[in-house]
Amino acid sequence: MQKVTPFLSFDGKALEAAEFYTSLLPDSRIDRITRSPMDTPGGPTGTVLVVEFTLAGISYIALNTPGFTFTEAVSFMISCEDQAETDRLWAALTTNGGEAVACGWLKDKYGLFWQITPTRMLELLRDPDPARAHRAMKAMTEMVKIDIATIERAADGA
Repeated sequence: MQKVTPFLSFDGKALEAAEFYTSLLPDSRIDRITRSPMDTPGGPTGTVLVVEFTLAGISYIALNTPGFTFTEAVSFMISCEDQAETDRLWAALTTNGGEAVACGWLKDKYGLFWQITPTRMLELLRDPDPARAHRAMKAMTEMVKIDIATIERAADGA
């Protein structure tokens, strides 16, 4: 068991959200579903109470708690190897009620915030040449979904 586990509260959609998230990334699965042994504000006896799941090798717990919502103060970053992975995850997480925000950030249909971040972008932002890093950062701040080729061209001064 990992020492710190992200614990997410969903307004009645913990299982649906966990199933969706685990469908997106390798090394992901539903580990355990606990049903409520009594009536609660979240539902009657037998309602899904807690969903334990693994997302890309990291354990999470989702709780059905009525009235709770997420804010952009907490988000999860997914490191993407290439533009195809960036595009696939962006599309999956913004479909059916998700919203694009800015600079690779989005809010999914459950209200959870994500950063879909190409590893190449991070490399360019860490470039030892401050002018290259600046140009890459400026290009990134003008985007909603990250386009790696555009950031590379900007870093190169093109």
